[in-house]
Amino acid sequence: MAKSDRLFRLLHLIRGLRPPVTAARLAAAMEVSERTIYRDIDSLRAAGARIEGEAGLGYTMTEDPSLPPQTFSQIELEALMLGLADVNQRGDADLAQAANDALVKILATLPERQQRQAMHAVNLVHRFNAPPQATIDMTLLREAMWAEEALDIGYRDLQDARTQRRIYPLALSYNDRTVMLLAWCCKRRDFRFFHVTRIEGYEQTGESFRPRRVALLREFIDQLKARCAPSQTGSPS
Repeated sequence: MAKSDRLFRLLHLIRGLRPPVTAARLAAAMEVSERTIYRDIDSLRAAGARIEGEAGLGYTMTEDPSLPPQTFSQIELEALMLGLADVNQRGDADLAQAANDALVKILATLPERQQRQAMHAVNLVHRFNAPPQATIDMTLLREAMWAEEALDIGYRDLQDARTQRRIYPLALSYNDRTVMLLAWCCKRRDFRFFHVTRIEGYEQTGESFRPRRVALLREFIDQLKARCAPSQTGSPS
């Protein structure tokens, strides 16, 4: 690992682990020697990082100059903690880790008083039944949506019929019991929701649907509004 990458990783660990964090714990997490940790902490301090502590006692970051200062109201902190906790419970492994990493970065930018408020949030979330885990790589699926690239998927519907589809993946919807993929189905020429647990594999096609993505999402929202709109037919007098 390059030294710059190692220093960035060390900063992230000092932010995220409960202080004071010992050099031994940091060395184990980084898979380096304690001597390397001592040298890297000296490098971070020389660069301006406010890291208190010493060998044998552990280290605490009192101010992180690598991140801009943040400030939130207490109710905003509660909302952030609640939302990230829900992602941690409902998301796949990569999404849950991203929520944890985001929380570490947010807390690192807060004044000490607000850090305490965040760590003692009164709004909690617990879901007894997490959505079933997908058998496909959700990170690659998200990357296809970010890149706006069509996918060829194998899909098994609720009647266990297996089909091959070319789709334009648009969004993931996290429902109470499952995760659904909203996509334009080229075979059906219409919007479809696919259970991600029933997608049995997919292949990248190299076909971009970027010129159509915004128009498709607008069309889907218009259809949704039309279905949800109250009937214009008046009741008989």
